[in-house]
Amino acid sequence: MKATAPLPPGSVVAVVVTRHRTELLAESLAALAKQTHPIAHLIVVDNGPDEPAREVVETCGLPATWVPSWTNLGGAGGFALGMLQALAMGADWIWLGDDDGLPADESTLSTLFDLAERRRLAAVSPTVADKDRPDRLAFPVRRGLAWHRSRAALAADVKHGADDELLPGIAALMNGALFRASTLDVVGVPDLRLFVRGDEVEVHRRLVRSGLPFGTSLRAAYLHPAGSDDDKPMLGGRLHARDPDDPVKRYYTYRNRGFLVSQPGMRRVGALEVPRFAWYFLVTKRSPREFLQWLRLVRQGRSERFRRP
Repeated sequence: MKATAPLPPGSVVAVVVTRHRTELLAESLAALAKQTHPIAHLIVVDNGPDEPAREVVETCGLPATWVPSWTNLGGAGGFALGMLQALAMGADWIWLGDDDGLPADESTLSTLFDLAERRRLAAVSPTVADKDRPDRLAFPVRRGLAWHRSRAALAADVKHGADDELLPGIAALMNGALFRASTLDVVGVPDLRLFVRGDEVEVHRRLVRSGLPFGTSLRAAYLHPAGSDDDKPMLGGRLHARDPDDPVKRYYTYRNRGFLVSQPGMRRVGALEVPRFAWYFLVTKRSPREFLQWLRLVRQGRSERFRRP
């Protein structure tokens, strides 16, 4: 079989992971195709080829490769597969996106690329905004002890410092983040074992420990459905506990969290998990049974017993 030529220097390859959401995927890919900064190639990893997204991919207006996976690799494995394929093609930059998110405007990639080049960043993500209310953040961002839920509040907080375009050390990596290919030599790709939930946090942990410069652009945005439904209030709303209603999400959230907080760089956070969740389950929710389930799954993650439910 004849080998294909590598992509030209400086090429951006976009990687999107999807499963059974062709309408959302079509909307996302249409926004990618309109970017003013060129995308040399698009890779879509399809975790559900029994309801294939091939037609959506091949008609999106970009040079594209549809990668079907008959094993559902989850977000972690899907992004890992797509990122490795992008590296194999010779990409210098890799742009990640989920199938239910999309860049807020045609200049999102251009803004990220310019910032990464000027500031010599290893990775940079856009501000992730609520798809239904773009003035709000899709996921609350904590700075110090303050949680910010609007883009204006986050920008105002950052302006108290010397930098009004970059929020350093914070990034939403699977929602529009742009990586240098060389960054992956240092931090690797997402861990397939995590499947869903926590894979992004784990790559973020590696980025922090690597010492490479990265952050969030305050001048670029990526739209995504709001993701705070799983965070349940406690102590009058001063603290929250992540407690998904869906039992499958709950399984992966707790098990993967157990693994994460046992890793270097997150052990101090892990020391606070037991009293916080004990209060949530025993005092706020009054459910000893669920607290015991939480303990069992956290211990399973710490022991690296990665079994699917």
